[in-house]
Amino acid sequence: MIAYTMVGTRNLDNSIAFYTPIMEILGLEPCWRDEQLASWGKKDNPDVTRFFTCLPFNEQDAVPGNGVMVAFRIEDNATIDRLYNMALKNGATDAGKPGPRPHYSPGFYGAYVLDPDGNKIAFVRYHADRDKP
Repeated sequence: MIAYTMVGTRNLDNSIAFYTPIMEILGLEPCWRDEQLASWGKKDNPDVTRFFTCLPFNEQDAVPGNGVMVAFRIEDNATIDRLYNMALKNGATDAGKPGPRPHYSPGFYGAYVLDPDGNKIAFVRYHADRDKP
């Protein structure tokens, strides 16, 4: 259903440096880069949702929207913890430490950060309660 998601940036090089290690962990590869934007996905599969970071086309400041968030579905809690810590190390701000969120749904585990431009990014997992001991 989602073709791509896009977040604005004030500094494309910094945004690419921030998102590249995250995309590597997610198994997404660089698909496009020019002076305006960069994207990750699967070059050979346009059906895989792509993620973009870009300088706004109207040349005004990139301003994150209140209530707007991009959530990446992750397969295990350890990877969520790793992504969260890496994001903080690379300039993100904490917006919710990794942990269970049973008030969202049973087995929901997630972590939230604001990227260096203030865009809210989530790393989430459903059904963490189904892990075998």
